[in-house]
Amino acid sequence: MTLKEKIREKASRAKIAAGKIKKLSATEKNGILLAIASALEKKEKEILEANRKDLNLAREKKCSFAFIERLTLTKERIKNMVDGLRKVASLPDPVGETMGEIIRYNGLRIEKVRVPLGVIGVIYESRPNVTCDASGLCLKSGNAVLLRGGSFAFNSNFLLVKIMIEAALPKGLPEDSIQFIETTEREAIGELICLDEFIDVIIPRGGEEMIKHIKSNASVPVITHGKGLCHTYVDKEANPEQAQKICFNAKVQRPGVCNAMETLLVHKEIAKEFLPKMIKIFKEADVELRGCTKTKTIFPSLKEATAEDWETEYLSLTLSIKIVDSLNEAIEHINQYGSQHSDAIITENKERAEQFLSWVDSASVYWNASTRFSDGEEFGLGAEIGISTQKLHARGPMGLKGLTSYKFLIYGNGQIRT
Repeated sequence: MTLKEKIREKASRAKIAAGKIKKLSATEKNGILLAIASALEKKEKEILEANRKDLNLAREKKCSFAFIERLTLTKERIKNMVDGLRKVASLPDPVGETMGEIIRYNGLRIEKVRVPLGVIGVIYESRPNVTCDASGLCLKSGNAVLLRGGSFAFNSNFLLVKIMIEAALPKGLPEDSIQFIETTEREAIGELICLDEFIDVIIPRGGEEMIKHIKSNASVPVITHGKGLCHTYVDKEANPEQAQKICFNAKVQRPGVCNAMETLLVHKEIAKEFLPKMIKIFKEADVELRGCTKTKTIFPSLKEATAEDWETEYLSLTLSIKIVDSLNEAIEHINQYGSQHSDAIITENKERAEQFLSWVDSASVYWNASTRFSDGEEFGLGAEIGISTQKLHARGPMGLKGLTSYKFLIYGNGQIRT
């Protein structure tokens, strides 16, 4: 059987499974998720060993620090995966939820109710935790899932899927509800994204080039998890100590993720007072700094930021700094160079904060908080299948409701249209 035939068969079986999984009750789905969580907990050593093989290969191939950081599983990260599944199990089931109701002039009662999307294809690169997060969210929302992970995470992903299936089937999960594309060949992606007769949506998570390729070539609808070019703007009325803590957290706490700050914007009126302390703190954390012309007048030793820097998602301990003349300039910079992911303002001025929240065109906009909170768990969604930076269907961290559509139920008693 060719690769094309194998993937087509998996997608066909997923379509059949989707018709069965949507019939499961909330209690049945929760039992499946809890069984998976317990199995992952028990298999911690095996998971870490499989991940070690992946890490050895990544180091051999001299992959970047940020890539290896995303690829790494630890006891804590496995615990987070397990806790995430249990949290999803505790959340209300979105399937069947009534979103609205109207009684028409002729007595027709029309209900709008949530339904599963059907078959979801998830294409992702280096993060093995996506395997469990995506599967848990898809199952709870009544969807079948096809997983195509990155080649460097193959051992981790293969084992995680095996553990999940072995735990879930005895609890009543329909066969083929979770499937793994067991190949590292890139051609598999091209085949998967064109099976619109079986797959209802593709969710890619990975590098900008991969996502662009999928968007350009897919016949299946795509919900994009775009790059995270996130900004923090320190206003002239910011609390300096609060601003320092937030900016440090946004850049340094975990620099290799999409909700980390990549550009710091500072109002000119506080730049000479705020930046020396902030830059000192960043340098102590080994952050490589790049500054605009105005920033370099204060710190000539900094590397000069170029136009390319304003467009770059570093995913590392690198940060660009720009001094701006006004709130409007900060907003214009963000809307021009940002990725519509997550951006923040630090200020004690309510009016300017509300202008920022209203005018910055991003999925998540913060006032006096770190962009690192852009995360399904932090938003109370249990976990996330991705962070959508587009505007149709879903936006921001996508939890259970983001994996549903809706249909109309119309109740009559003999009405006809005249």
